[in-house]
Amino acid sequence: MMKLTRPVTGLLLGATALTAPGLAWAQAARPSAPPAAETEVDEVLVRGKFIPEVMRETSEVASIVTAEDLVRQGDDTAAQALTRLAGLSVVSGRFVYVRGLGERYSSALLNGSPLPSPEPLQRVVPLDLFPSNVLAGVTVQKTYSVNYPGEFGGGLIDLKTVGVPDRPFISMGVSLGMNDETTLKRGLTYDGGGDSDSFGVDDGTRELPLLIRRGIETGKRIDATNFSSDQLTAMGRSFQNANINLLQSTNDIPINGSLDLAAGTSWNLDWGRIGVVAVGGYDNSWSTRNATQQEGVVNLDGLSVQEDLASDSTQNDIVLNALTQVALELDNHTFKWTNLYVRNVTKEARSVAGESARASNFIRDDYTAWYQRELIDTQLTGEHEIGDNLTISWRGSYARTERDVPYERQIRYRRVNGEYLHNPQLDANFIRFSELEDKTSGAGVDFAYRLDNPYVADLTLTGGYAWSDNERISDSRVFRFTMNSTPDLNFQRQRVDFLYSDYNIGPNGLILREVTGSDGAAAYTASLITHGVYLQAEGEIFPAVRATVGARFESGKQDVRAIDLFSPTPLEGRTLKNDYLLPAGTVTWNFGEDQQLRFGASKTIARPQFREQAPQLYLDPESDRTFIGNPFLFDSEIVNLDARYERYFDRGQFATFGLFYKDIDKPIESVVNESGSGLQQSFLNAPKAVVYGAEAEFKKYFEFETGNAWMDGVRWLVAANYTFTKSEVKVGAGDVVYPRTNLGQPAPALNFVLDGSRLQGQSKHLANAQFGLESLDGATQATFLLNYASKRTTARGQAGAPDFEQDPGVLLDFTFRQKFEAWGHEFTAGFEARNLLGEAFDEFQKRGGDEIKLNNYDLGRSFSISLSARL
Repeated sequence: MMKLTRPVTGLLLGATALTAPGLAWAQAARPSAPPAAETEVDEVLVRGKFIPEVMRETSEVASIVTAEDLVRQGDDTAAQALTRLAGLSVVSGRFVYVRGLGERYSSALLNGSPLPSPEPLQRVVPLDLFPSNVLAGVTVQKTYSVNYPGEFGGGLIDLKTVGVPDRPFISMGVSLGMNDETTLKRGLTYDGGGDSDSFGVDDGTRELPLLIRRGIETGKRIDATNFSSDQLTAMGRSFQNANINLLQSTNDIPINGSLDLAAGTSWNLDWGRIGVVAVGGYDNSWSTRNATQQEGVVNLDGLSVQEDLASDSTQNDIVLNALTQVALELDNHTFKWTNLYVRNVTKEARSVAGESARASNFIRDDYTAWYQRELIDTQLTGEHEIGDNLTISWRGSYARTERDVPYERQIRYRRVNGEYLHNPQLDANFIRFSELEDKTSGAGVDFAYRLDNPYVADLTLTGGYAWSDNERISDSRVFRFTMNSTPDLNFQRQRVDFLYSDYNIGPNGLILREVTGSDGAAAYTASLITHGVYLQAEGEIFPAVRATVGARFESGKQDVRAIDLFSPTPLEGRTLKNDYLLPAGTVTWNFGEDQQLRFGASKTIARPQFREQAPQLYLDPESDRTFIGNPFLFDSEIVNLDARYERYFDRGQFATFGLFYKDIDKPIESVVNESGSGLQQSFLNAPKAVVYGAEAEFKKYFEFETGNAWMDGVRWLVAANYTFTKSEVKVGAGDVVYPRTNLGQPAPALNFVLDGSRLQGQSKHLANAQFGLESLDGATQATFLLNYASKRTTARGQAGAPDFEQDPGVLLDFTFRQKFEAWGHEFTAGFEARNLLGEAFDEFQKRGGDEIKLNNYDLGRSFSISLSARL
């Protein structure tokens, strides 16, 4: 006879619940086993009421986006879905800030494996790359655990892809949408590659011309010093002209549309189970921005406008995605092979005009561009149960992202006596080709052993090793046409496709000249190799008190080297090589029915991103500002403290309240400098910063018994969260920084960073609310969703000037879903309305009563309808 007297917590029961479905399937799929010897249990003492809630079962403070949430919210990408969680905000529609800390303080994983980034300014992958149709959910872990990489500040975001189904299915969906600032209204476009552009595929039009490629292969700069007039003439005429250079105005920007397909099946065999799932999608959307873009200078106690420009741009965004997964399940072994492909293309036409004190003229700059981002990721994972106590899991992954920007074109005009003129001898023009390739290979193995002992209940020892190798190469080639003499007025009046025609390119007309590298290194390579080992113990140290304690040793070597494309002598690079011991611990006290307290403490790091160290000039199309890296950056070290109270009402229903504190040594901040061509942003390590705050979250369903059939047939959802965050940069009189402009020499920190200022990207207030209803049979679902973020700093102002700030404001959305049956199949009709309050994008500088509108435009209201079927 056995007698169990040790307290059993909800987590112990949670472990049983997690294994039960697998056991039930195993019993159904395998021949009956001989009955085991009967074990009699006299007494089981249970502390707390068990509710199978994923957020509760994790040993860390976490927030979860479930598959159900993705459907209800109707968000198209992982980035949009994460804005609904407490303490999370999204910047530029791509990068997730956790508790006000920038994307450099967050890590993104796909099924636990690292991801590369196609973004020139970030090493963290932008989460708009991940369509919601390939996701089964997202976990955001807000306290650090040592089984994850040491780069952790705000949180770790683990994206989970859809899994293999239990039953065969085929589903498809289509949607159509519009935006009241864009659809069927005036916008700009250009021919580009023709009809194939609509599918995000260039037909070869934008390939680097053969003659230019041959010139580059010589290793010499393409100019009159190294090539003859005839060669330069032929090279100049080889560039595309009208289909790239000529902006076209249209009054009927198309509607938005998307198509999704998915299928899956599985087979139960005598020796195991095999499953397959495949998902694919296509999305085509348009957005027009009529923006005010100003630059200001400090004038006595206020600000005065130096540049006052109106920017009209139209973007066509095309997303193609595909995911496949094959899973093999044996008796005690599971294998999964997952492949993901995403192609995200932006075709942009833009015209910026206005009074420019810098150019001493009324100017107009016309731009055309094609931004092509691509992600390929393959992963192989396995899990093995050996005996009753040992579990071994392993993973291997390879991912590659690319960013290709061919024919990024700009032409400047001056307005003289009411007409626009272009003088290639004086006026800016360029053709830029840039490429970025970022690759990440990773592997890891984890061991978990349940150690029976008389001192700690349910003691599990875990340990493991992880390796990651991230490599990047980026290069940019820039060309312009100039003239030896001032052209006559008739020449300057020509339409752009006539002006840059073959007729005008030659020794006595337009002359091709390469200006690659004139504003910093034209190329750079970068790498980051990390090795990490960890050991962790988890168990019930006292009745109803569980602890997770561990440490990670992580070695990292980061190398960034600029490349002079015209010299065989390598430029001096910068290597950061550090070893860190990173401890972490969390204690959970299940002190009452369905209630618990968590306490967490850890030490983590944040490394500079590659682009922040690379001295290569880059024009950010989102802000229209140029960035250049600073080779003299250091790692940041972070101490994290967390406490959270949790109350669980039922599955998916809870209330939480938490406090957090972070101490950051040498945080990396962006600073703005004046350059000859305008404002330029770079980076430096501020001396120190602290972040602290509180967050609360509530989610519950309500059902009423009123006697009214309609009211009694639904349940109401009320969900809300609020996060207060306060951050302060600490700067003393003796503190120094190492700005790029000082070439590695120290400079007084107070000249660059204001003591007490908040960290960049941090909003003091973040809030979300959801109010909706759904029928008890799940056929009808309607939800209002509200998101609010208070103003945040986007960059430090130039010396003596106020910081750049953005006010995201309030976004109100509405989603509706209705299921119905037709022709023997299940269909779902949907309607979505976004930004119902008409919130605008607003980035500004303020001092006293003066305001500079750095970037201001209407986002517009968006509406879409959809229809999906499951066959």
